[in-house]
Amino acid sequence: MSETDRTSPGASAGGPRVIEQRGLYFDELEEGVVYAHRPGRTVTETDNVLFTTMTMNTQALHLDAAWSAGQPFGQRLMNSMFTLATVVGQSVPQLTQGTIIAQLGLTDVSFPHPLYHGDTLYTETVVTGKRLSSSRAGQGIVTMQHTGRNQHGDVVALAARSCLMWTREAHAATGLEAAQKGTIET
Repeated sequence: MSETDRTSPGASAGGPRVIEQRGLYFDELEEGVVYAHRPGRTVTETDNVLFTTMTMNTQALHLDAAWSAGQPFGQRLMNSMFTLATVVGQSVPQLTQGTIIAQLGLTDVSFPHPLYHGDTLYTETVVTGKRLSSSRAGQGIVTMQHTGRNQHGDVVALAARSCLMWTREAHAATGLEAAQKGTIET
């Protein structure tokens, strides 16, 4: 995790130094490096039922234990969209918190092994490509490969993701401009 020193709004001179957690800037991300996101997330029946019903996905494979017992996996499966969202979410504090401008897309999403209630999901991300934007100065496009594994090391989710990210210098300049105008947006 990367951190940035900043002066706390309202802090007096000589007050405590404040370290604000953030993700990595475009310039700090390295291709081919494995970023292991921890802690893992143990998924529960409650997670599955709430997510499934909130998203109006009435698939019995996620909700009906008796019916699912007679299906090939013999039990309910975690909703794959919950799994995908958690895999991406686990990468945020380490990679994109406060340094992303926009998520551009997800491709090549697959779920090679089921995730069950009580499993613990661990995610790793590899930056597979990055380039400066040709149309947006101070910004770059980063492509990442997310891999989610259960506690046994079985791959339960794969997804390629592309994001528009700030460069450190451009983001700092944006913050200075906002401060000069009297408003700081977060």
